Order: sequence, then structure tokens, then C-alpha cells
Amino acid sequence: MASVEPIEPAAPEAERLGRWAAAQLGVAVSAVEAIPAGIGLRRFYRLRLAGPPGSAVARIDTPEDPAGRPAGTAPEPPLEPVRAFLERSGLPVPRRLAADPGRGVELLEDAGSESLCDACAGLSRAEGEALVSRALDLVPRLQRLADDGSGVAAFARRLDAALFRYKAELFASRSLALALRRSPSAAETTAVVDAFDWIAGVCARAPQRFAHRDFQSHNLIVRPSEPRLTMIDLQGAFLAPPEYDLVCLLRDSFLDLAEPFVRTESERIRGALPDAPPADEFALRFDLLTLTRKGKDHARFLTAIARGDVRYRRFLPRTTAMLRGAAERTRAVSAPLARLAELVLALPEEPPCAP
Repeated sequence: MASVEPIEPAAPEAERLGRWAAAQLGVAVSAVEAIPAGIGLRRFYRLRLAGPPGSAVARIDTPEDPAGRPAGTAPEPPLEPVRAFLERSGLPVPRRLAADPGRGVELLEDAGSESLCDACAGLSRAEGEALVSRALDLVPRLQRLADDGSGVAAFARRLDAALFRYKAELFASRSLALALRRSPSAAETTAVVDAFDWIAGVCARAPQRFAHRDFQSHNLIVRPSEPRLTMIDLQGAFLAPPEYDLVCLLRDSFLDLAEPFVRTESERIRGALPDAPPADEFALRFDLLTLTRKGKDHARFLTAIARGDVRYRRFLPRTTAMLRGAAERTRAVSAPLARLAELVLALPEEPPCAP
């Protein structure tokens, strides 16, 4: 690779990035375009190149907000080596073109700008469901992965009690306050924490398999040719119950999936999983993980809206409906879940204008 020329500290980020990428790739950069980011703090740019490969995507890490993770836990690992591990394993992930770990920059293959969510919006329901099914076929492949000793942090990380407690506290502080139209009492917050702790115990007894962790439509890029789908945002991978990634996609707030399709596909994939969990255990954990993941998503959407990012407002009704459905189906399972259901069912379908 070409050496990197010195970069003046005052140069704008896009300019610095373009000059660095040109030096790394030996190809002139004709344009650097910001890519709209999601809820997180990471920044992305698309670089237009004057020669092959034509374009690339720069992914820039930023210091993580400690409030965005459980107290006492380490930040997410870097993208490498999990990306390389998945690539070696034959999973569809972007190629790495260059990197500057000291600045938190990864220059990756440009898989395209159309997410699974975007693609489904322009397809018939049957065509969209067929594409979602193809994405779901990746889940058993992910769950068959085993540690190869290359230092992939995902095999030492798991969906643990601390993560469930973080989700509980986030849901109580944001979503529960909306449901009650006031700050929750200590007893009400405890009710949420107790329910999520109960769920954590159930999930700790489940098989633990490799999970993408954020296997949702925004992190699946649709290509015009094979491989049809490419997974991005890989660094958060960890070990989790077999249902986790299925919940991420089949209970995706950004997709309008019919309930019969969700049931049929979850059963199809259940039988293809390496553990093939019994149907009753699978169904229960699927709903319990829906409560905790959608509870976290609901709270994060409210947080984004409160800071002026109104893009997520339209996804709240669907998220609320998923929470209510899971609460109804599990309320008779245990006393903590019954109390949680009372609180979840109080969530309004639409938030007030200024949550």
C-alpha cells in the first residue's frame, strides 16, 4: 500500500478522508458524500473513485457514549477481525480495502445503498417476503460458526444479565414514562427490571449461538446480483439464544411483515437451526426477546425524537404493536411478566408531539 501523506489537523474531514483513500488505493477520489447514519454516533461516507473499484464506503468510529451501554462494560470491539472471520466462513460481508485503526477508519467495499427495508418498500408483498426469506437463510449459517482461535471477540461476548438490565432501565426511563405520562415510581421501575431479569434467567439457560446482534433490514444491503444480500454493522456480534437474530428481522420495526409470514418463517428456520429448539421453548424465547429488544428500540426511538431526529416517529406504532402482542402472549407465564404486561399495554399507539 502507498504511504499516507501527512494530514493537516484543520482540513475538513471529507477532504482528509479523500486524500487518505486516494493514497491507499492509488486511485483519484472524485467525490466524498456523507451517508445518513442511524441512531448511533458512527459516521459514513461514500467515496467516488476515478478507477476500479469505482466507489468505496468509509466507516469512521467515534468515541462511544458511555450512557449507551451497560455500566462497567467495555465498548463494542472493532470491525476486525470479525469481518474477516465471516468472510473466511463464506458469509456475505463487504471486503476490506484499507484501514487506519489509529483514526478508527475502515475503507470497505461499497455493497450499494439499497437496504432490505428500502428494497421491500418497492416490491410486492410476495416479492418482499421472498427477499426476507433469503435473509433469514443466513441465520442457521451464522449459528453454525465456531471459534477458530483467530481472536474474534464475539465468542467471548454474550447477551448477559447486564445487557438485559440496561434495556430494562432504558425502557423504564423513556417508554414507561410515556405510558404513564409521568416519571415512573420506584416500584414501577422495579417491575420492569424484575421482568427483564426473569427473561435474562430464561435466556441464560438456552443454547448460546453466534448472532449478528443487529440483524435487521437496515443492516442487510441488497445487491442487483449475487450475493444478493450483504451484512453490515458486524462489530457487535456475540453469543445469544438461537431466536435472537430471528427476532431482530422478523420483529423489525422498519418492515411491515404479516403475522402469518412471521409464524411460518420462524417455524421454517427453527427446524434448520443447529439446536432446532423445541417449538414451545422457541416460541416463548422468541416473545421474551421481542419484549426486551423492542422495549429497547422503543426507548431509543423516543430518545432520538426528543433530540430532534423525527425519522423514527413513524416506526413507533409498529414497535408498540409488537410489544403489546408479546406482552399479551406471555403475561400468564410468570408474575413478573404479568406486571410487565400491565405496563406495556398502557403504551399509547402514537406518542405526543414532544415526548
